[in-house]
Amino acid sequence: MKKKIKMLLIIFVSVIVVFALIVFGYFFIGNPKQAENIRWGVDFSQMQTETLGLNWKEAFLATINDLGAKNIKLHTQWDWVEGQKDDYFWDDIDWQIKTAQENNVKIIYVLGVKTGRWPECHTPSWLPELSATEQQQKALDYIKQVVERYKNNPAVEYWQVENEPLFNFGKCPNWYYDGGKFLQKEIELVKQLDPDRKVIVSDSGEQSLWTKPAKMADIVGVTMYRKVWFHVIDGIGFYYEFPLRPVSYLRKSQLISKLFNKPVICIELQAEPWTESVYADSSLEEQEKTMDINQFKKNVEYAKSTGLDTFYLWGVEWWYWMKETQSRPEFWQEAQKLFQ
Repeated sequence: MKKKIKMLLIIFVSVIVVFALIVFGYFFIGNPKQAENIRWGVDFSQMQTETLGLNWKEAFLATINDLGAKNIKLHTQWDWVEGQKDDYFWDDIDWQIKTAQENNVKIIYVLGVKTGRWPECHTPSWLPELSATEQQQKALDYIKQVVERYKNNPAVEYWQVENEPLFNFGKCPNWYYDGGKFLQKEIELVKQLDPDRKVIVSDSGEQSLWTKPAKMADIVGVTMYRKVWFHVIDGIGFYYEFPLRPVSYLRKSQLISKLFNKPVICIELQAEPWTESVYADSSLEEQEKTMDINQFKKNVEYAKSTGLDTFYLWGVEWWYWMKETQSRPEFWQEAQKLFQ
């Protein structure tokens, strides 16, 4: 009996080891061929630009006309639009959409509660006065207002519903992370209001298999980060470089294609620092621990080596800030090579 149990244990361990080797080989071995026609874009946030003390309109125009970006993922904030309950302020977004249309720029419009940049969820100050059910309904009302306002504008190419809504990161309402139930309601509403446009749902490129967004969205958007400050608890963390090889992104995208018949694009390629505190309050020396011009170039080459064909770079506001306030135009100039 003991010999039989021992033999079964050996077989079990052997199977596990073989399986682990197969998985490791699938996700870590190989050198994907670079896509023939890569589409480059940028993420743009008015809030982030103003946080850096810049004129956001000048930065937006420079992004289009000087940098040459013709694909922009537009991050908007609910609290900026509906600062007062049922009183919507559209002037700034109207200007961005109109400017994009005039310059043949295609927009991915990020809408919802969690739309990128800290604290990630941008809820109005009046929202906590309502019950959880009422808060969700107001979020849906806001989405309806956005979609109905811009669905007829040809500059809006895709809707992105929320930003990494299945990845628990940021300061969000208690009801927000519910396994995707509320997210599904949002997607259904957007589809009902605008059935012709495809919907993107994004997820962590490094810490997810992307299957949940693939079940819900038309397009899966993923992040691509290389060197970051890894937060443990307030005041404690460490700098970390993700060990993933480029082929891991290709393999996961192939699985999504085979299982769900959905395309995968990179909607957030790291091209700015990730520091412990807000990088505008950090020294340039501290910023360069996660992003200098060599790291910028390495991240771009890493992206090309994944075999994916669409990348939106995260950090255009920082490049502009470095150029305009720090006399460091090299990031802006390097990015120009991609767009021109």
